[in-house]
Amino acid sequence: MKKTFLSILTLVVLVFSSCIKNNPPITDEFIVEIDAASWNANSLGVNYPIMTLVPNPGVAGGGPSLTRSTGTFNLRVNLIGAQRATATNFSYRVVASETTAIAGTHYTSLSGTGTIPANSSFGTISVPVLNPGVSSTTPVVLVIELVSNPDAKASLNYGKIGFRISQL
Repeated sequence: MKKTFLSILTLVVLVFSSCIKNNPPITDEFIVEIDAASWNANSLGVNYPIMTLVPNPGVAGGGPSLTRSTGTFNLRVNLIGAQRATATNFSYRVVASETTAIAGTHYTSLSGTGTIPANSSFGTISVPVLNPGVSSTTPVVLVIELVSNPDAKASLNYGKIGFRISQL
């Protein structure tokens, strides 16, 4: 009787604990997002982070402070989805209504396009910071937003970022 009970119990345990078919969500869309190194908490009053440090992928907290003497820094953009055999173009823009930095004074005008090379998951946006020569206690803010295009859709949650550039 004991053997029969143990056999039935073992059979029941094996049947009810067998592998469960896991269907991971698969997308055939190509989505671009701003790199996780910049996923700080959203800043007060806006729905995106505003960074005060130079973004540095792989380094917690980023690099040195963003100042008027920083020069050019790169913002990494990630491709969400399978890598492609051809290059993926993405678009971005400066959000003029939320930006206090002036093109040509605080930063060089940005191209508005970037490329993620073939067989890669990462591209960059180069942001050249200019030194206007005049010291000020008021920092300026540059806000960049990814824009959907035929090659890649912009992420809704991680498609916008601000940079507070100290003028000291």
